[in-house]
Amino acid sequence: MSDKNRIIIFDTTMRDGEQSPGASMSLEEKIQISRVFDELGVDVIEAGFPIASPGDFESVTEVSKVLKKSIPCGLARANKKDIDACHEALKHAKRFRIHTFISTSPLHMKHKLNKSPEQVLEAIKESVSYAKKFTDDVEWSCEDGTRTDMDYMCRTVELAIKSGATTINIPDTVGYSVPSEFKEIIETLINKVPNIDKAILSTHCHNDLGLAVANSLAGVMAGARQVECTINGIGERAGNAALEEIVMAMKTRKDLMPFTTGINTKLISKASKVVSNATGFPVQYNKAIVGKNAFAHESGIHQDGMLKNRETYEIMTPESVGVKKTSLVMGKHSGRHAFKDKLGDLGYVGVTDDVIESAFGKFKILADKKKHVYDEDIAALVDDSLIKEESLIKLKSLKVIAGTGEPQTAEMTLEVFGEIKTGKETGDGPVDAIFKCIKKLYAHEVNLQLYQVHAVTEGTDAQATVSVRIEEKGKTTVGQAANTDTLVASAEAYLNALNKLIIKRKRKAPDESLSASA
Repeated sequence: MSDKNRIIIFDTTMRDGEQSPGASMSLEEKIQISRVFDELGVDVIEAGFPIASPGDFESVTEVSKVLKKSIPCGLARANKKDIDACHEALKHAKRFRIHTFISTSPLHMKHKLNKSPEQVLEAIKESVSYAKKFTDDVEWSCEDGTRTDMDYMCRTVELAIKSGATTINIPDTVGYSVPSEFKEIIETLINKVPNIDKAILSTHCHNDLGLAVANSLAGVMAGARQVECTINGIGERAGNAALEEIVMAMKTRKDLMPFTTGINTKLISKASKVVSNATGFPVQYNKAIVGKNAFAHESGIHQDGMLKNRETYEIMTPESVGVKKTSLVMGKHSGRHAFKDKLGDLGYVGVTDDVIESAFGKFKILADKKKHVYDEDIAALVDDSLIKEESLIKLKSLKVIAGTGEPQTAEMTLEVFGEIKTGKETGDGPVDAIFKCIKKLYAHEVNLQLYQVHAVTEGTDAQATVSVRIEEKGKTTVGQAANTDTLVASAEAYLNALNKLIIKRKRKAPDESLSASA
């Protein structure tokens, strides 16, 4: 590389990521993902482990055919059969990489390989030299590197480079390392391996202790110039270092990490969704960079700060990773400032302070009852408050008895033209009892033409929106109300329609007298 601060992004979502239990991807899904990654700007795409299965072989083959810019790569153990399979699967590409590996920790050499350190050295020499016959781009990994004796690791790395490896990868296979330790490993290799300048050092960190990204960045700061990672951090056990976190950490903290990548960060969100859909693994809400809540703010203090200056609580813009905009999530922690701003977004311009205050009070009550307050919920509350500015009859309280074995009874208190009235009625069902009670407390004769209930949003805690249409002497009014209690919404909707009817009556007299005088 001519640019010493350019970091190669090696993505292993389709190889190591697919090894997550239940994350298998079809050939079509892998091709779709590879095209997205190619567009994203991933430098090297590890498409699979060709010897593992006929399906893996086919996937690596087909992915190698569709890539335009990214370099396809296949994984191979330290034997000729694996390496031959890699070559056969990758030979269709103009450029390709063979990635071969062998364990080097005492634990793995003894219990997994049943080989001595000298036998492992011989296997490294043979496998890397054999892979070099097919391509100049050979990567070698010391599996379980962070639990390998440092002097022995230096010997293996020197030999791998001498045998033809151009990339040396240091895996924290079991997520055991910590940043200071991983940094020291990379620095030691740079200082002690005589031919290290002939290869690029790489990191491959797992997340068993939640340190995969931190360890990877520590490796980069120590001199590694390739990072192996996956979209959404998927992978075996607790996963791998997340590509999106690695890239955005370097982009956001250039003051500490003056490194560049070829990633078009505006496509990160798209790549995350494609991988999530293919694997069936949902992205956790609080996942850094690509989680649903990564650019969402509910706290009133935070929302107020965001409205004044985005940088108060956001260290990067949502647009920089392909998210349309910051989301001010309306919930019980939201303040008046954010609520008023949300009304503007919903098209409520010129709404009086009284209406805003009334709607905000109801919003706070609703937010205590619901986990998620949607835009439709807020619109329903504001519409309700706008109508009630002219309400002549108001519901003060409502108690309903419903169910089997008892008459359906409604007991309510209304404020009728400033006078408090209380009544009780039974009916054919709770809604009928409510409407009869209203008629008792305010005598009127109307025809009920429509009574309709539907949920504003999904879930058992959804607000019910009730629509009521009444008719009197050819004049029709429609009332609506929303509430998590359907019966309260029913009473409010009927009163809403009734108030409109009374207002129509009041407005009729001036109109008639004006007509007579004319």
